[in-house]
Amino acid sequence: MKRMNVSPEKRGEVHLGVGSVVDPGAVVGYLSARSGVSEILRIGDTARIRTGSVIYAGSTIGSHLETGHNVIIREENDIGDHFSIWNNSVIDYGCTIGSHVKVHCNIYIAQYTVIEDDVFLAPGVSIANDYHPGCPDSRECMKGPHLKRGCRIGVNVTVLPYVTVGEGTLVGSGSVVTKDLPAGVLAYGNPARVHAALDEIRCKTGRRDGPYL
Repeated sequence: MKRMNVSPEKRGEVHLGVGSVVDPGAVVGYLSARSGVSEILRIGDTARIRTGSVIYAGSTIGSHLETGHNVIIREENDIGDHFSIWNNSVIDYGCTIGSHVKVHCNIYIAQYTVIEDDVFLAPGVSIANDYHPGCPDSRECMKGPHLKRGCRIGVNVTVLPYVTVGEGTLVGSGSVVTKDLPAGVLAYGNPARVHAALDEIRCKTGRRDGPYL
């Protein structure tokens, strides 16, 4: 594993895996202004980090990371292998993200969110972590949602704090998820409600009987 020192004003130390490519104009190892944060960034083999991306020191990311342009990954994140995140998306600090997770464009993932393996977030998803913004105790109460393995969150969905989205569940575009959703269902609306089991959905293109069969 190659050890790379970034510019003095950043002060971070980067351990970047073999076969990785970092575009000019990307910043790896940016130092957090928060106190007590590690100044070491660890990224596994075969990363592809594109222009405009900023990855803070203090996180650990597995192999095969791929970013689009203008991505921000903050400090104190623990991210698995084969993580893809596309243009103009932000992961705030303190999140836990599994392997084979795909985060599309223009997405915000709030602090203390948990995302399990194989989750897909479509463009424009917003994830919240604060029930009472501005409350004197809001910092102590912050907690993002828990997205279970293989769930899929549609375009422009908002997921509120403390919510759990069940394994494999599909949340339709434009929904606002205010309460827990069970595994293996289609849910949509504001607030999002369960409308069908996944095996009840029929394919509108006619290519197959059902998209999840």
